[in-house]
Amino acid sequence: MKRRSSTFAIAAAALTLVATSCSLEPAADDGDAVTLVIGYQSKTINTVTAGTLLRAQGYLEQRLQDVTEQTGTKYSVEWQDYDTGAPITAQMVAEKIDIGSMGDYPMLINGSRTQANPRSKTEIVSVTGYNPEGALNMVVVPPDSPATTLGDLAGKKVSASVGSAGHGTLVQALDRAGIDPGTGVEVLNQQPQVGSSALESGQVAALSQFVAWPGLLVFQDKAKLLYDGAELRTPTLHGVVAREAYADEHPEVLDAFLRAQLDATRFVQTKPLEASRIVADASGLPQEVVYLYNGPGGTSFDTTLKPGLIGALKNDVPYLKSIGDFADLDVDGFVNDAPLRSAFEADGQDYDATLASTANPTSVTGTDPVCATAPSDPALAGEVWFDGATETQPAANPTCLLRAVKQARAEGRTVRAAYVPDAELGTRWFADKSVWVRDGDNFLPFTTGAAADRYLRAHPTGGVTTYDRAVEEVRQ
Repeated sequence: MKRRSSTFAIAAAALTLVATSCSLEPAADDGDAVTLVIGYQSKTINTVTAGTLLRAQGYLEQRLQDVTEQTGTKYSVEWQDYDTGAPITAQMVAEKIDIGSMGDYPMLINGSRTQANPRSKTEIVSVTGYNPEGALNMVVVPPDSPATTLGDLAGKKVSASVGSAGHGTLVQALDRAGIDPGTGVEVLNQQPQVGSSALESGQVAALSQFVAWPGLLVFQDKAKLLYDGAELRTPTLHGVVAREAYADEHPEVLDAFLRAQLDATRFVQTKPLEASRIVADASGLPQEVVYLYNGPGGTSFDTTLKPGLIGALKNDVPYLKSIGDFADLDVDGFVNDAPLRSAFEADGQDYDATLASTANPTSVTGTDPVCATAPSDPALAGEVWFDGATETQPAANPTCLLRAVKQARAEGRTVRAAYVPDAELGTRWFADKSVWVRDGDNFLPFTTGAAADRYLRAHPTGGVTTYDRAVEEVRQ
């Protein structure tokens, strides 16, 4: 992992950036303003700390305004919203985007395609969010699909954005299932919205995508989950790439961006429900879906470039080479943590301590009023969000959550959404969309029928039940 620490240490030492409420003057007002062009994906909600939330909160503009007040240099920020990482990479190759956020596979493709030109060459400078098991990408099928495993997709059409994180998961999952990713299924290269329509109309048998598309389609009852990417037990991540030439010319801009990302990360960690509302308003996604991923126990919002994540990127390279033209890429040389380290130091945070932590920065807290206990195990804790409530109600475990829902129904209260972690993989999922198993007095939720089957093979005393029946049968 390379470090160009001197440039950023000087920039950080020269600038003491304190957030203000001032806004930047538009570029049109001053032709001498330094322009920063950012490519982001408003609906890819694991990148919100470098995109949707960052933009909505104005953190970057505030940080750059402080630079202006100290140096006299003016700055202009241009935000460009895309559906996937591919067009952001194309614009970075053309030197038209300076900083972009995208998933793991797209970041590697970005590095591969930009490295030939010194002006377009990029580097990974931070992570936005990650899942240590791989649950950021999933495969969904129509609600009435007879498919129960990936093997049932053999010979069928599957929609995916080729080269995306969602496509990467599909390739690896098919390979592990013994299906040739190149010939075993017919992959239709489609944007997420197009693929969603194709799934709904029956033109494809399945769709493999990154967040928030699987959760959105399931929430809307337009799909059911077939494959949880967490079955790969391989980290998936989203992050930030920057053009090296731009960073060298304007280190103070990258420093301001990364410190603003730290601001956004702190906000989503400490005020997840409020952050989900802001992201929902800006992206057009239902807040219930945003909170599924951005809430406690969902995405790990941690900016540090952890060795395990870099290792996962290295392991992705062979798969990328198998699906298309991919130039050799020195992943260690593609990652530069020096700017982020400087941003942490200037912000008064300990980079190495955060780097060493592998726990999700957020977890369900408070007291479960139904079971009269505080959630102590993140692998069991869930949340119930009642209609009209400004806070969610913690549930110590899935059985306690069912009891809370049962009590609410008896009292005539409406549950807006309820979230539980999968009993096997830990993936945070909608309680009413989960596959429930009753084993004695215990109720266990799973993201997929395949996961429930694995449990039942090892615990034959259990049996599958519906969510509503589980609510009815749980003991108060």
